[in-house]
Amino acid sequence: MQSIVFGGGCFWCTEAVFRRLKGVHSVTPGYAGGETPDPTYYQVAGGDTGHVEVIKVEYDSAIIDLQTLLSVFFSTHDPTTRNRQGYDVGTEYRSVIFYADEDKKKEIEMFIKMLETDEVYAGSIVTEVAQLKHFYEAEEQHKEYYEKNKDARYCQLVIDPKIAKLRAKFAHLLKES
Repeated sequence: MQSIVFGGGCFWCTEAVFRRLKGVHSVTPGYAGGETPDPTYYQVAGGDTGHVEVIKVEYDSAIIDLQTLLSVFFSTHDPTTRNRQGYDVGTEYRSVIFYADEDKKKEIEMFIKMLETDEVYAGSIVTEVAQLKHFYEAEEQHKEYYEKNKDARYCQLVIDPKIAKLRAKFAHLLKES
């Protein structure tokens, strides 16, 4: 098992996307990148902790590799907007990847360089790449949020289109439902 931590906007969205992938063992929403120990959702949402809403993805690298996870990550959020994903605005929604070791850091940086060389995006990629120091698990009500709240307006307007995009572009990677 390997793990990687992604921040690509609201963790309800990113969790819903990555939970659907073959080879992904678990997806845990949480907070990382700031200085406040054991932050709460409301502290992070206040924007003063330095933390980002993130997901910790634990995956079987024999089934799905980091390159594939990076492809999904960069395809399901906008890595060219600083501190914003759609209507979610603030440093807690910034695009970031937290790595655990130098090999992963190099692989992530090479992937970003490839996206820039291939001019995949019209704007510059602003995704931060940083070493993971601490990961704080989110409160229980944030876990599997989409699955528990599919009828909620936010889920329908924001998460459903991400899931549709995932199905259209990465159908071959999805777990059978």
